Amino acid sequence: MLRWPVMQLHAIFQGLGDARFRELLAQISMGRLKTYQLYEPLKVRTHLHKLNADSLKKAAPRLWDRVVAGDEALASEVAQSVLVSKMEVVIEVLDFLGIPHRDGFFEKETPLAEHLTEGWQRRVYEAFHTKHSPAFVVFYVNHLAKEAHEDEVTLFSADPA
Repeated sequence: MLRWPVMQLHAIFQGLGDARFRELLAQISMGRLKTYQLYEPLKVRTHLHKLNADSLKKAAPRLWDRVVAGDEALASEVAQSVLVSKMEVVIEVLDFLGIPHRDGFFEKETPLAEHLTEGWQRRVYEAFHTKHSPAFVVFYVNHLAKEAHEDEVTLFSADPA
């Protein structure tokens, strides 16, 4: 279990590992990227001439190397892309936790800590990992912990230990 004073997105991906990172890349929806106007920013950030599922799959080793090297800008673009691609899961998790939101988006002033009680990450994982991608569930609980601006964030891995 890793602890980070201020967790960054690249650290979340690093904690997930290469295989889960690749799995998350495979879940990115080009249609959702276009809807949320994230297609071009991701295309530019990934340095791809053509952005589609196949090009992301082929670029995954290079993208992983950049994330491991600490490329926070790339990690941010990938995180946004994954989140909007799985917005229905985001909404389910926020509803499960009782966090007020508008179609999966919550105000930055929302007191998340009030809803993230002891053991919340494990509860979310147990409730959703069989219904949705376990890699996404682990990513999202860590992303949500980061958004909560907790002083010290423990990286949740879902691995027993």
